[in-house]
Amino acid sequence: MTELSHQTCVPCSGKSAPATAEEIEELKTQVSEWDIVIENNELHLKRVYKFPDFKTALAFTQSVGEIAEEQGHHPVLITEWGKVTVSWWTHAIKGLHQNDFIMAAKTDHIRNSLS
Repeated sequence: MTELSHQTCVPCSGKSAPATAEEIEELKTQVSEWDIVIENNELHLKRVYKFPDFKTALAFTQSVGEIAEEQGHHPVLITEWGKVTVSWWTHAIKGLHQNDFIMAAKTDHIRNSLS
């Protein structure tokens, strides 16, 4: 399987099927530091990243926003002093899709490049 961070999101509509429990389990192995949470009765991927200051957190937020725009898949980003909370899920299907795992991996890659 190609590393998730090297994959591209595919257009997803409300007719796309959410990831199955088996697919989620397999994909989660590549983004093991992410939590799967239920928000508004929907599965989301969520992770909190820590930073030494607001400036670095803001730069990370900007980088995630740029890749999200490029891929046409957008997260919830909460930027605070010293941390950024990122949540990925597919709005159109009200749950998780492979795209969410791809974007989680890309988000991890951005974080690792700031270290």
